[in-house]
Amino acid sequence: MKLQTKLILIICSLLVFIVLSLGGIFYYIMTSALEDQIGTRALKVAETMASMPDIRDAFQLKDPSSVIQPIAEAAREKIDAEYIVVGNRDGIRYSHPLLDRIGKEMVGGDNGPVLEGKSIISKAIGSLGPSLRGKAPVVDDDGQVIGIVSVGFLTEDIEVITDAYQTRIELISMIVLVVGLVGSVLIARNVRRSIHGLEPKEIGALYTEKKAILESIREGIIAVNQDGVITMANRYALQLLELPTTAKITGRQVEDVIPNTRLYEVVRTGKAEFDHEMMIGDHEVIVNRVPIMERKSAVIGAVSSFRSKSELYRLAEELSQVKRFAEALRAQTHEFSNKLYVISGLIQLESYQEAVELISKEADVHQNWVQFIMREIPDPMIGGLLIGKFNHAQELKLTFEIDHESSFRDIPARIDRNLLVTIIGNLIDNAMDAVLGLDDQTERFVKLFLTDLGEDLIIECEDRGIGIPEETGMAVFEKGFSTKKGEHRGIGLALVQHAVGKLNGYITFHKHPAGGTIFTVAIPKMNDFTERS
Repeated sequence: MKLQTKLILIICSLLVFIVLSLGGIFYYIMTSALEDQIGTRALKVAETMASMPDIRDAFQLKDPSSVIQPIAEAAREKIDAEYIVVGNRDGIRYSHPLLDRIGKEMVGGDNGPVLEGKSIISKAIGSLGPSLRGKAPVVDDDGQVIGIVSVGFLTEDIEVITDAYQTRIELISMIVLVVGLVGSVLIARNVRRSIHGLEPKEIGALYTEKKAILESIREGIIAVNQDGVITMANRYALQLLELPTTAKITGRQVEDVIPNTRLYEVVRTGKAEFDHEMMIGDHEVIVNRVPIMERKSAVIGAVSSFRSKSELYRLAEELSQVKRFAEALRAQTHEFSNKLYVISGLIQLESYQEAVELISKEADVHQNWVQFIMREIPDPMIGGLLIGKFNHAQELKLTFEIDHESSFRDIPARIDRNLLVTIIGNLIDNAMDAVLGLDDQTERFVKLFLTDLGEDLIIECEDRGIGIPEETGMAVFEKGFSTKKGEHRGIGLALVQHAVGKLNGYITFHKHPAGGTIFTVAIPKMNDFTERS
């Protein structure tokens, strides 16, 4: 059975039960109140009649009926009662609507309390049928009960009145029931529309899938409603907020958890924000904020996803490293292909001596490079990077040297080699780009100096390029800033500064006396002052 049908049946059942229950209760209260009202009126009339001097004095006459009957009938017609009967202590009637019953004994069996001086309301079967009656004693001047006044309304007359009310109650109940049924159908349709026509099982499956997806995403995700109350947060968000994975932040105001959030602004404007930088605690993150839209473009909340900037830099570094290795292999392949063509041509020209000299020269150059790097820079990642850059420089027809005084053997294990590769590789690439802009008559020269002497690792890269304008200053380290033309620039030095910062180092640059720029990086071997001491 579909959800909409179930909802209609449930609502209709509840509605029928409520309407019938309320109708029955109201009918009972109304009939009880009506009977109480009629009984009270009958009793008041009986007490008034019993206290009338003419009625009391008539009891002393030979024919009390001659005085009492006219008074009783006049009063009965005024109050529209079924009967007013006046009798003596023995229950003999002095008045009755039917004249032939005057002088006969009263029936019903409820005169006992009245003869004791009490006024009562009772239900009994009299000579005219079942009735609701009020009875009061007639008392003489000495306080003795000398008679009884009984005022009655037939039960069937009361039922006629209550039946009329019952018909009205039933009519109103039917109207309420019809309106309720129509409303239940509309409510069921609105509920189905709100849940996009999904059945309960489908909703449960979607909830489970959503939870699994959110926990599998390597980004922090927080959702808020239009009042800024957190409605959802995944485990990675708690990790970035440095909260236990068992912490419950749903139901809290988002500004209490992330004071500098802009989710309120997104909810207010309904405009998404992408790739914004912000600080969450000690973490620098990249944030996306998207409004949650309901039908008719109503904003009912917002979702924020954020990821640690250091992780994005790490991915960028890995991609840059792969790119560098690929370029190095391509350069090496291209360069050696050219050398092989030259050697092949010399052999075909039978210039064997020149071919041997060329082979020996190339072998000596590469062997010397490799031996120097293996001896002074034994780390395979850094050594492989430098060999690749050397081959790439040869392909670009520029001179790339490593200072022979360089030594990079004492690198602490705590220092991330990937970060060192990022620093050295991007400094060399930046230097090569600087000298490539020179004309063919100018020497294109790049030099690298590495040393691990002392308490710091020193990396110095110099070029004979066009240099950096003085007004540029530290802006060269900003992401996207570049003094060169073209797209996709301004990344290398930003990555270098980020990597240097993660290693607690610093980077400076100054103009080379012969033209160009010298970049110097210093990275402490120790973590902090405690380690140094």
